[in-house]
Amino acid sequence: MSDSARVAARQSDERAGVTDDSASVAEQLAVVFDAGAREFDRLTPTVWGPAGQALAFQLRLRPGDTVLDVCAGAGASAIPAAAAVGPTGLVHAVDVADDLLELGRVTASDRALRNIEFVRADATRWEPPSNVPGGRYDVLSCSYGIFFLPHPNHATARLLQLLRPVARVGMTVWRRGALEQVTRAYFDAVARHVPDTPRAGRPSTLELFDTPDALRAWLSRFGAASVEVNELSNLIPLSPEFAWDLVLGSALRAPLLPLGPDVVEAVRLEYLSLLTERDVEVVDASTLVATAVVVR
Repeated sequence: MSDSARVAARQSDERAGVTDDSASVAEQLAVVFDAGAREFDRLTPTVWGPAGQALAFQLRLRPGDTVLDVCAGAGASAIPAAAAVGPTGLVHAVDVADDLLELGRVTASDRALRNIEFVRADATRWEPPSNVPGGRYDVLSCSYGIFFLPHPNHATARLLQLLRPVARVGMTVWRRGALEQVTRAYFDAVARHVPDTPRAGRPSTLELFDTPDALRAWLSRFGAASVEVNELSNLIPLSPEFAWDLVLGSALRAPLLPLGPDVVEAVRLEYLSLLTERDVEVVDASTLVATAVVVR
């Protein structure tokens, strides 16, 4: 990535009002995802896992590669990356939610993967430790996480500085329209029981890269070449259990944290009722999987 591209990314974030608030955002996310670790884990086979595996394959990882996987969660993309780079490679899986990281540690241990380290840290402040050869990674990977970083332009520019002069970058993001029906029903249910709750849903930064063209353009601004964007169609039959796990095991859980159990139960019942009324039978978890080569 060129110096001019880094400056342009920083200036873009400054125009958007960037402040150094990444630590507070990281702690808030850690609370939400640690609270939902059990449900997050139940979602892995149908949601996080397929995308993480697809990303690892599309990155064309090679034995001996060093990989930085940020916003790693329980290792949906980091664990297949560790399998791909083999015992001569290394994966650092970084996240702020230690309960999710512990799930990843257990999975890696069960699979006898000794080349992956799960580390609780803020990705926006990460520095390569001494066991990274030359102090730079071959690959940067981020599955369903870039839109959680407070200022993704600035954060991405900084993370790219941790890579070798020629490196590979990969990410997954929700495709435009994904999860739309379930999130609308959920926030309608929350609003009926907690009227003053801010209506969130999609991270505000997701519109930067939620279509193939937008994602290609966004990566290109960092000097990326050979950009490849594929769509992973993932239409999951909706059961009441899965619908509620999707709330509790994701960032959607945040509005529920300060509520008492009776209110949470009322929201759950209202949410499931709205899904039935609206004939929502499938969750669209379709995802964009993007990879590129970055030359600095």
